[in-house]
Amino acid sequence: MGPRNAAAETAPREKTAIQVIDRMMKLLDALAQSSEPVSLKALSLWTDLHPSTAHRILNDMVVGRFVDRGETPGTYRLGMRLLELGNLVKARLSVREAALEPMRDLHRKTGQTVNLSVRQGDEIVYIDRSYSERSGMQVVRAIGGRAPLHLTSSGKLFLANDDPRVVRSYATRTGLAGHTRNSITDLTKLERELSLVRARGYARDNEELELGVRCIAAGIRDDSGRLVAGLSVSAPAERMQDEWIEDLVTTAARISSGLGHNRAEPGTS
Repeated sequence: MGPRNAAAETAPREKTAIQVIDRMMKLLDALAQSSEPVSLKALSLWTDLHPSTAHRILNDMVVGRFVDRGETPGTYRLGMRLLELGNLVKARLSVREAALEPMRDLHRKTGQTVNLSVRQGDEIVYIDRSYSERSGMQVVRAIGGRAPLHLTSSGKLFLANDDPRVVRSYATRTGLAGHTRNSITDLTKLERELSLVRARGYARDNEELELGVRCIAAGIRDDSGRLVAGLSVSAPAERMQDEWIEDLVTTAARISSGLGHNRAEPGTS
């Protein structure tokens, strides 16, 4: 009797949640049809929702910044959160497309694994890779894998791009946990490392994430100059060569150019 009652209670809740999502999508679609703020009355008519229901859902979406209130009381328009999410999707899709051939070319030049990664919160997420079994190194981070920013060459690029206060907040939040004896777990040392990254225009990982593996990374920027991804070369520690840095930086600049970025900036590539 008990389990049947629990199941009976769960089903209506799930149905209600799906119904709310459906109504949210109807309202978003309705707002997308107009370049001007839309009144609650018009949205109610277009979506066949009762005004009080539409008003309640719109208020929730305003809190989440998916919808903004118009200057005229009682009107609504699509929110900035949608633009932010859309730009993230656009950046990831376009970066992978722009990076495909350059990554293959860099892999052929170095014979080592070439990684493409983006930032998600306090971590790097690997979204593409060019490698061969002959590189002599086991791929330790598969596509979709994550790693802390301060332990990776690409992650350091993003931290170096942050305001110092943001870096300190990151250090407090994460505790700068280490993975190996080479990991940077001290804020002062990390800040010194990030200064080097800004001065050089590229970043290093000296066996800080995985023992026996070294990486170098250069940043990829979009048409607005925003750092959107990191391009890195990973190699067995004894095989890493500084002569690859120039090829890496040039390749990152080539990908950035494919995204519409043509302006050189100090400390970035």
